[in-house]
Amino acid sequence: MIKNYSYPLDPSWSTEEISSVLYFLNQVEKAYEGKVDVITLLNSYASFKSIVKSKSQEKQIDRKFERESGYSTYQTVKAAKEKRKGFISLEK
Repeated sequence: MIKNYSYPLDPSWSTEEISSVLYFLNQVEKAYEGKVDVITLLNSYASFKSIVKSKSQEKQIDRKFERESGYSTYQTVKAAKEKRKGFISLEK
């Protein structure tokens, strides 16, 4: 894991929106660095999707975040949707 990286944030987002996006990205980090509760992750993803509505913008954020951190939001959400409850861990 790369420790010092930047988050793909849009400067036009409000403070509340930035906070929600960061919370989701932090949940993704938790999935790779240990384990994360599936329900919490999926709820944070739903908040993220209320801010990032377009699929193309979501993909851009995922690519930028993965390039910076090595963590995939797509793979994390996919694993959570498959599991549906409990905890997931994507530790490498």
